Amino acid sequence: MTRVFAGSLRKDHVGQTVTLNGWVQKRRDFGELIFIDLRDRGGICQVVVDRERGASADVVAAAKELRGEFVVRIEGEVFERADAQKNAKLPTGDVEVVAKVVTILNRADTPPFAIEDDTDAAEELRLQYRYLDLRRPSLAGNLVLRSKMLTATRNYFDGLGFIEVETPILTKSTPEGARDYLVPSRVHKGEFYALPQSPQIFKQLCMVAGLERYFQIARCFRDEDLRRDRQPEFTQIDVECSFIDEEFIYALMEGLFEKIFPLAGIAVTTPFPRMTWQEAMDRFGIDRPDTRFGMELVDITDAAKTTSFEPFKAAATVRAIVVPGGASFSRKRIDELTEDAKKLGASGLVWIKFDAQRGSSIKKFLDDAAFDALRAALHANENDLALVVAGKQTVVWDVLANLRLRVARDEKLIPDDRWDFLWVTDFPLYEWDDESQRFFARHHPFTSPRPEHLELLDSDPGAVLARAYDVVLNGIELGGGSIRINQPDVQQRMFQALGISAEDAQARFGFLIDAFRYGAPPHGGIALGVDRLAMLMSRSESLRDVIAFPKTARAQDLMCAAPSDVDAKQLDELGIALKR
Repeated sequence: MTRVFAGSLRKDHVGQTVTLNGWVQKRRDFGELIFIDLRDRGGICQVVVDRERGASADVVAAAKELRGEFVVRIEGEVFERADAQKNAKLPTGDVEVVAKVVTILNRADTPPFAIEDDTDAAEELRLQYRYLDLRRPSLAGNLVLRSKMLTATRNYFDGLGFIEVETPILTKSTPEGARDYLVPSRVHKGEFYALPQSPQIFKQLCMVAGLERYFQIARCFRDEDLRRDRQPEFTQIDVECSFIDEEFIYALMEGLFEKIFPLAGIAVTTPFPRMTWQEAMDRFGIDRPDTRFGMELVDITDAAKTTSFEPFKAAATVRAIVVPGGASFSRKRIDELTEDAKKLGASGLVWIKFDAQRGSSIKKFLDDAAFDALRAALHANENDLALVVAGKQTVVWDVLANLRLRVARDEKLIPDDRWDFLWVTDFPLYEWDDESQRFFARHHPFTSPRPEHLELLDSDPGAVLARAYDVVLNGIELGGGSIRINQPDVQQRMFQALGISAEDAQARFGFLIDAFRYGAPPHGGIALGVDRLAMLMSRSESLRDVIAFPKTARAQDLMCAAPSDVDAKQLDELGIALKR
């Protein structure tokens, strides 16, 4: 007798006697003929209990006791269904199991929501009962796909001579960027560990140690505001190599994607296109562009100054997107887009319709010559709509990037089941923060500047380009990395440009700086978000659909009711007093 998954039964199993274990999805009772939909991790199959086909009275009696979510064991023979009774909606729809034995392994209360893929239960309720939610075939399938992807990843790197190294979870807080999760020390009262935001420093130390090729399926933690594609704890495929350059990383990652994406029926064509950061910002307003559709940003600064509209004349830059056929947009819809633009920081949104009426929010400032100049600059066709934003360049980029995506989704301009991979390269090494009036590392402070820009580190940090790269898929950043600094003097200059004194740098990163003095090889790497990869590969809408036990948008675990209060004795042992 063969034990198989219910969802794996096919015509090849006809004639075999099998044992199935699982949960009752549904029972249909016709007296001495009973149909049971049995569900396990693999899916659903039909079980038949029929006196006319040999079921004993005891088997029929046991089947009549079954209710939804009862745990059962079925022993029986696989038969092909009659043509008229086949179910094309199920992979197992060509066969059924005629039961000889029905054993109730455990009874179940009525669940708080239907265990079905099309359930209408609120997500909060499903997260509260996540162990039930995971019984749904779609979520279980996502976790199976995720597991296969990670297995293929390990096999890929192992075959290329990489070794998997586990780096510490309890480590040192080095605040620069996202907030750390802190862990108090009971032994060293008043001192704290931090949970790692990434294994960055440790994987670089692995290179100093001579391990040369490292990878890890690493757990990471960031105490930051959440959204659809972010969780407080997440997993990444972490990679670091010695004696390599950017081209090695590009080929390495493209080879990995050629292995894992076909697991989800997604073909990968290599090499991936490449685009500099500057080009991505100028064309799309964002450094992770979705290139599956057009509607790219157009710089019309010069043409805009031919109008008598004063905000255009005073603006640092004027850019626009052209919506094909958008002249049909109602005034209400344009007003909604205008409100979106204002929420994103724009002072307003100018619109121009290229139709017979030549409607525009600045019509009185447009003579025929200015209108024609704008139309030529925008390459607009009849019945198109231009959405124009003027002002500071970073604001204009951000507003138009968001409007571009919103309009494309609303107008269904984004092709289904198309997969556009892209490398974005040549990032600025630093970004300026107006509020604190200082530079921050755009990626992290261990990213190497381009060699020809070393002399600008002290004199003009904002002009320095990094040896950094991101890999993007359909407008979602899959991961990023860089060639690292491996020389102590360059690392110190990097810290100085960030306003980190030599003393502070030694206190926070001294062990890395010291290690560099003992012969650090040139090295670089990348980290890929496992959760994002799984979300895209499974065609899910949220990271929560591919994580077994996720947090909510407020970083809460509704199932465990975490975070929660702790016993006063525990706090006393840690030397901690709460400030409410």
